[in-house]
Amino acid sequence: MWDDAFPSFLIGLREGLEAGLIVSVLVATLVRSDRRARLPHVWTGVAAAVGLSMSFGAILTFTSANLSGKAQEAFGGTLSLIAVVFVTAMVFWMRRSARSFSGEIKEKVTAALGMGAGVLVVTSFLAVGREGLETALFLWTTAQAAGSSSGPLAGGAAGLLIAAALCWGLYRRVLHINLTKFFTITGVVLIVIAAGVLGYGMRDLQESTLLPGGTAYAFDLTAHLDPGSWYVTVIQGTLNLTPQMTWLQISVYVAYLAIVMTLFVRGVRATAPAPVKPAPEAKPAPTTAQSEPPRPEPKAPRRIPRWTIPVALLCVPALIAGVAIAVSGGKPASGTPVVEVAAADCGKGFTAPKPGRQTFQVRNGGSRTSEIYLIDPVSNAVYGEVEGIAPGTTRALIATVGTGSYAWRCVPNGGKAVTSAAVRVGSGGTTRAVLPVSEKDLSAPLAAYRKYVDQGLADLLTRTRALQSDIDAKKLDKAREDWLTAHQRYASLGAAYGTFADFDAKINGRTAGLAGGVADPAFTGFHRIEYGLWHGASVTALAPYAKRLTSDVAALREDFPKQDFAPGDLPLRTHEILENTLHRELSVNADYGSGTELATTEANLDGTRELLDLLRPLIDKRNAQVTPAVDTWMKRTERLVIAQRAKDGTWTPLDKLSVTDRQRLDGSLGRLLEELAPIPDLLEIRKAA
Repeated sequence: MWDDAFPSFLIGLREGLEAGLIVSVLVATLVRSDRRARLPHVWTGVAAAVGLSMSFGAILTFTSANLSGKAQEAFGGTLSLIAVVFVTAMVFWMRRSARSFSGEIKEKVTAALGMGAGVLVVTSFLAVGREGLETALFLWTTAQAAGSSSGPLAGGAAGLLIAAALCWGLYRRVLHINLTKFFTITGVVLIVIAAGVLGYGMRDLQESTLLPGGTAYAFDLTAHLDPGSWYVTVIQGTLNLTPQMTWLQISVYVAYLAIVMTLFVRGVRATAPAPVKPAPEAKPAPTTAQSEPPRPEPKAPRRIPRWTIPVALLCVPALIAGVAIAVSGGKPASGTPVVEVAAADCGKGFTAPKPGRQTFQVRNGGSRTSEIYLIDPVSNAVYGEVEGIAPGTTRALIATVGTGSYAWRCVPNGGKAVTSAAVRVGSGGTTRAVLPVSEKDLSAPLAAYRKYVDQGLADLLTRTRALQSDIDAKKLDKAREDWLTAHQRYASLGAAYGTFADFDAKINGRTAGLAGGVADPAFTGFHRIEYGLWHGASVTALAPYAKRLTSDVAALREDFPKQDFAPGDLPLRTHEILENTLHRELSVNADYGSGTELATTEANLDGTRELLDLLRPLIDKRNAQVTPAVDTWMKRTERLVIAQRAKDGTWTPLDKLSVTDRQRLDGSLGRLLEELAPIPDLLEIRKAA
């Protein structure tokens, strides 16, 4: 949780310290000028600023929850860009203003004191409100990036509490901080964090289709880095750098970091303190005790009650937020049916829908976040679902309505499922619902696949031992043949690569992310041996890597029965194996001299077919049209691949293919991936509806 909390902690500390310093100067000026009666006005402005910030956060949260999926991505991406602009401006402003910060605030306070209580309230409100709005926006953005609000909120709260403690220490003169150094150091860190937020915003805009290049990846380390590992989680949570990033994300990240950091560092050097010349002696300023007693303030006529401004400043932001949330969640498009899905009254407003594709506005009027399903009440088959709809929000559910029974099932978090009354639609064609898939349904295919992988690892161990023997016997031509058959066998186990964890990097790792490239000590396994065999390495150089490969395969085989392979992984891998093939083998990112990318592609096709055979009964039961189309394009793709294998078993290197052959292969595999894409959704393990 700390990885998600750190960016918010830092922004809370910085913004809290800025706002706290302003309040400290306000309070100190009033106390030292013997005008304590004005202190409630300062706290009123502060409270109003806090209320405004919280209202702004509520608007962001609830209005975004009412948007469609792509609209949410566009909304989040746009606000990420705005947050980066605000943070960047704040960093540069504090770099310039840190030295004269207190003096400027004192001047504003002095001016406000002569203009009445209302102006003092507004002064404190505006001074603190700006920091509060920036904090709310940044916290919301980091929560979106983290996918959870608990970490960012905890980090922001901790930062604000520490900032409050520091400001109290500064006010009581028991603590001394070099503000210039503090804002410089935190400015550097925030620029790095803002670069990550900018990259995350670019990804959101790509996923919303507002920006192109959503599948043009600069790198994809998902096969080499465990997304759940602590180091990946820390880097992703603090810097918003992920194992898979597009060219647009990387370009924007690097450009922002290079330009902004350069300007910031130059500005710090330019504003370095110059040597101070001795000033002429001046008469000491009179102390508070020596100064004249404060003049009584002129009594202005009370045209309006004194409490009007404080109450207005406290209530107006909350009122505006409530209106904005109500407007965003309460006005669906004209003619769109609205269904209430509170646990106490699930399906209120639901009548027999018209045949055809329908959009239902699902509104959670209850007090708990809920999962909502449109179901067949007889078979429990699911026509559509909305996950995690928060209280008071409205989400769209799209479903195709045909002949059949329909009902709503509401499952509140921590509560019991409630099913609405059923309605019957008697015309408009037949619509097949998606039958729920449970872990029990996938248990038999999973057991069969684990057996297949276990047998494959035993065969792989035999092949790697043969490869090691070839190298030890100095039979390098034979070693090249045995290397290919062993590597193909490993590739055919592709659906288990995510389970192999660190073993996959040892056995089949590439040079991506390694500082030393092919000479890096961490570069081992099949591709390291491939590089040596096809680049004239000596037997002495190759032997240690062959021995280590055999050892790693033996260790994997021993460890595999204890590895956690979740049932839900099987449907995902039907698509992921060949998607990775497209990004690696067919982009020439996995060739280290052998030119056998197409041989690996054939092995990946074999691995995908093995999975499809195990899952075919479950797929056909839910959509009988999927597997015939997949089979058609699987055979077409395989024919195009095998056509590049010569009679002697050698393969045409990918870069030697004709333009026509390459286009046909890419097009066929792309179409195959489109046909495979529905399978993970069809076989998604769903909660009991």
